[in-house]
Amino acid sequence: MELTVYLAGEIHTPWRDEIKTLVSKKGLPISFVSPQTNHNFSDEIGAQILGEQPNKYYHDNAASSINNLRTEIMLKKSDIVIALFGEEYKQWNTAMDASSAVAHGKPLIIIRPETLIHPLKELSNKANVVCESVEQAVRVLEYIYK
Repeated sequence: MELTVYLAGEIHTPWRDEIKTLVSKKGLPISFVSPQTNHNFSDEIGAQILGEQPNKYYHDNAASSINNLRTEIMLKKSDIVIALFGEEYKQWNTAMDASSAVAHGKPLIIIRPETLIHPLKELSNKANVVCESVEQAVRVLEYIYK
């Protein structure tokens, strides 16, 4: 049985590659999807497809519509969502993706540091599993196959 895992979270560190490498080393039959991880491409996609917009609000709105469509499709096709919350970057998109997973009834694994226990308490309560590291999340995936 192959699972598809949606990787929600910031795009500035290599955490997705770490998960993919660990999963590959364990030989788990898992494929991965994610939001668009090319920041500039994501920000400019609205203007690239729909044309130049009259101001920054409409520029961002056009990109957001296309990004939200892509994210919804990828998330709905996934079997599990892993949402990584780090300390360094703003987490609005991660919280939105994790909340969407809950709303769509997708199993959710949250990775977050101890310092975010309080700010994420409600969302963590809705998750299936909350852990503190990429390694722990991969061990949860591995357990599914045992």
